[in-house]
Amino acid sequence: MVDAQAAQSGWTAAQTAVVIVAVIAILGGVVSASVTYTLNQRATRRERQAKAFAEALNAVEDYAEMPYRIRRRRDTPEARYDLTDEVSKIQSRLAYHQALLQIEAPEVAASYAALVRATKIQAGGQMRQAWQQAALTTDADMNLQVRYPRNQVDAARGTCISSMRDALRRHRARHAPTLPTANSDQPQIPRVAGKGDH
Repeated sequence: MVDAQAAQSGWTAAQTAVVIVAVIAILGGVVSASVTYTLNQRATRRERQAKAFAEALNAVEDYAEMPYRIRRRRDTPEARYDLTDEVSKIQSRLAYHQALLQIEAPEVAASYAALVRATKIQAGGQMRQAWQQAALTTDADMNLQVRYPRNQVDAARGTCISSMRDALRRHRARHAPTLPTANSDQPQIPRVAGKGDH
């Protein structure tokens, strides 16, 4: 009886199938667009965080390099002013990055604050020593032949990078080794397993 009524009203099974296919296509498009949008947002956020992390680590490295710059300073009042001004700017950048990470990645903020503290203690003491030494006067003196230790900075940096990797939620990078910087205390090249390794 229902089929007879549907046939009398002009509605057929083929028309029902067309409507169902159209609804499924619309729903599929909405789901696809939603998934694509979510994935793009996640990738954008990850990229923004990675950039923030890299800039934050760069500020720490700039501070850790200051003992070398101070030791190689020119013996002029202008050079002393420029270096102290640079230290102040780096301090401001460190504070900025600490605040930014507290907002953008609170799970990283504590380890970054520990890295900044370790860098200020170790490199800050080295800066004081560098200021107390006489300014270098020859090109040959510029090759210091002595490297300032970075053991405290490197340990805190490794912990900070691990927490940054976890925040980025990238499985492959999470298990990658922390690579040393050019001035790390014990630069180690990660061992790559060869064919003869078991």
